Order: sequence, then C-alpha cells, then structure tokens
Amino acid sequence: MSGRHQRDGVRGQITDRLRTLPDAPNVIHATAIVGRITAAGGRAIAVGGDVADETAMAQAFDAVGAAFGGIDVVVNTAGIMLLSPIATLDLADLDRMHRTNIRGTFVVARLAANRLRAGGALINFSTSVTRLQFPGYGAYVASKAAVEGITEILARELRGRDITVNAVAPGPTATPLFLDGKSDEEIANLAKAAPLERLGTPADIAEVVAFLAGPARWVNGQVLFANGGIA
Repeated sequence: MSGRHQRDGVRGQITDRLRTLPDAPNVIHATAIVGRITAAGGRAIAVGGDVADETAMAQAFDAVGAAFGGIDVVVNTAGIMLLSPIATLDLADLDRMHRTNIRGTFVVARLAANRLRAGGALINFSTSVTRLQFPGYGAYVASKAAVEGITEILARELRGRDITVNAVAPGPTATPLFLDGKSDEEIANLAKAAPLERLGTPADIAEVVAFLAGPARWVNGQVLFANGGIA
C-alpha cells in the first residue's frame, strides 16, 4: 500500500506497533518499507507507537508534520482479529480487539480531525465480514462495525473543512492477518467464494485506498467494500 502511494506522489510515514527491541519484526518490516520507498525516489519515515495510546500517536503526528510540512492523508490500517464463538469468547480477547480496533481507530481519527489540512482524507479500515457474518467472527465484526460508525459520523462532523472520511472493507485478502490459523482447504474455499474466484491481494486494496486518498473528492462518509463481489 505504501508503494502505491509513493507512485502517486504521496509522501508520508510508516507507523507500526513497534516493540522496544531494534530487531523486532515490526521494526524490520517498517524499516524495509521505508527503504523500498526511498530507493524508488520517494520520501518516508518510520514512526513507532501503539495506535491506542494517544500520547504516542500525537508524537507520531508531530513527527510527520515536522518532516513533511503538514498532513494530507491518514490511512488507519491497524487492527487485530481474534476468532471465537461468542458463547466461548475469552473476554480478555474482546478487550484486546476493543483497544486496537475501536480505541485505536478513535484515537487516530480524533488526531486526524484536528491535524488534516483542507483537501485531506482519512481512510479507516473495516471488513466485509460485517456482511458475510461468518460464525466465530462476532467480536471482530462488532469492533469493525464501530469503525464504520466512527467513519460515517466524523465525515459529517467535519462539514465545511473539505476533508473526506471513508472506510475500506476488504474481503478475504492474502495477508498474514487473514491467512494465519487457516487450513489450505479453508483458504481455497474462500478463494472460490467470490465471483472472481480468487483471494484479494494487498495491491487490490491499495488501489481502493489510492482512489480515496486522491481523486475521490466526492466520496465521503462511505464504506467501500473491496471483496471481488463476495458480499
């Protein structure tokens, strides 16, 4: 996704839930993305922090504003997915998803509402499972339904600011969040479920984000379902 934005001329930061160790996986991943962007002639910085921590996120916004002279686009992809039937869900898992998926979205959205410049865009992330209603996804879907509510209301609260607020709701997409814990048979069945008969790719979702971040100035307060027609 960052690579697509770089091709579109969008400068920005890579924010991740970085750990304290310098060789932690998230640090390595974020640093590698920055390296690819800069090698291609773009500009990027990596900023660490927990999306649910308002102080850490304020510092991240400060760093980006200082590095690039302001903020025009915020893409809030942070999320976790812990699956279980509602009847047996560990409430600690519910709290973890609430902290990242709901509080994290709210913290970033609040900062974006105060920091984005006119002509800017905030893009949150929901899920197509809000329509598919797969068993075992109850708590996750509840957290993403909250994201959709935040998105739709904030778009209206920013009336007159020339800032769009939308959400992308991917369907089954070949990312670690989706693939982890699923058998090859489960993945194959989900790939066949969409009329296009394949899983989505990160590039597919990046195209939708790039549309919302750039030319889609008349799309506001919407949830765009990018799922190959599965729902």
